[in-house]
Amino acid sequence: MSGLDRTSPSMIRALMGLLLTTTAGLVLWIVLWSIGVKSFDAFMITTAMILIAATVRLFAPFLSGNRGEEHPGSGWNPR
Repeated sequence: MSGLDRTSPSMIRALMGLLLTTTAGLVLWIVLWSIGVKSFDAFMITTAMILIAATVRLFAPFLSGNRGEEHPGSGWNPR
């Protein structure tokens, strides 16, 4: 079996989100560059988009709405 067969659908969705953000950022970079914005400034907007998408993907599992149910006795209890 290849590694792709064992990849969960949620992981594919997360990677697809980063891929689509990168693609949209690069398209925006080309469009802004073609209308006269300096290429470095347009690329910084693309970089900001990718960093925001990666940060959201990194912190999404830790948000309260994405944790799932906690069963009694399943968590760590301090003594």
